[in-house]
Amino acid sequence: MLKQFLLAGHPEILIVSNIVEDGRNLGLGDAGKFWHSDLSYKALPSLGSMLHAQELPSEGGDTLFADMHKAWDAVPDALRKVIKGRDAAHSYTARYAETKFEGNWRPTLSAEQLAQVQEVIHPVVRTHPENGRQALFVSEGFTTRIVGLPDDESRDVLQQLYALSVLEQNIYRHQWQPNDLVFWDNRSLIHLAAGCPAHLRRKLYRTTIQGDAPY
Repeated sequence: MLKQFLLAGHPEILIVSNIVEDGRNLGLGDAGKFWHSDLSYKALPSLGSMLHAQELPSEGGDTLFADMHKAWDAVPDALRKVIKGRDAAHSYTARYAETKFEGNWRPTLSAEQLAQVQEVIHPVVRTHPENGRQALFVSEGFTTRIVGLPDDESRDVLQQLYALSVLEQNIYRHQWQPNDLVFWDNRSLIHLAAGCPAHLRRKLYRTTIQGDAPY
């Protein structure tokens, strides 16, 4: 999508960085600013992602991961009845332009870029194809609505699901160390960049593995 942030000679690698040199952002400075599962806005979302630390700040910069299997386990029966068999819409532009981290920006998307990220529909609860476990598959970053519910009810249900997704006891906080390489399963987890002071340099390389259509 944002091809200007791909690593030269390696188009499968995205540079995640808040570093600005000669007035140009070296990478996507505010990647992961909202909880999300990578590429859930595509028909074939990411199976997993890898993030490799290149340059780390002296403070901040943690990445948080939340277990969506445990989130599903925490959904009360009454809410399960509401979302049973339902789908949700996911969009890359859901919160694209919202600012959260100081000093970072996102370029305006062209009509061609917008055409590449049309809304997609996925089940609210997906089944992991390898272990058969169910997991919530919604996130504040990319999910826009629950299909078939009135707008106000959809917003309310999603807010309840988001809260259940990030229960403190189900979150792992990764504190980056030099040269760390972290690999995670996007079918089981959502993640969040905690951010760091804008004046501290941070750079990581990210790549993703294409998965199957959620079911």
